[in-house]
Amino acid sequence: MTFDEYQKQAIATDSFDGKTVAIDSHAFMSKLLGLVGESGEVAEKFKKILRDKNGKITPEDIDEIAKELGDVLWYVNAMACYLGLSLDDIADKNLEKVHSRKKRNQTKGSGDNR
Repeated sequence: MTFDEYQKQAIATDSFDGKTVAIDSHAFMSKLLGLVGESGEVAEKFKKILRDKNGKITPEDIDEIAKELGDVLWYVNAMACYLGLSLDDIADKNLEKVHSRKKRNQTKGSGDNR
């Protein structure tokens, strides 16, 4: 499955129909907050593995983390759709950026434009 195929199928499940919306709309803000929440759930899974299991991750933990990462992907997709962006294009641009950083030995440090 390509990102574009995922994008079309996933946005069909959006309760706001996945149309382009203003960033101050209820639809957009609910997706932004959903993305933050689901990202927090990923972090929470790892926190509990570190705290409760001395950092020993199980296959069951990985399955649960995969579910949360899927939720993160769904929210990223919805926001991309609302902004009229293609996930394939986002992925391509991200690869260009990270490959450029690696080629220039700039993978460490901070700043978006390093």
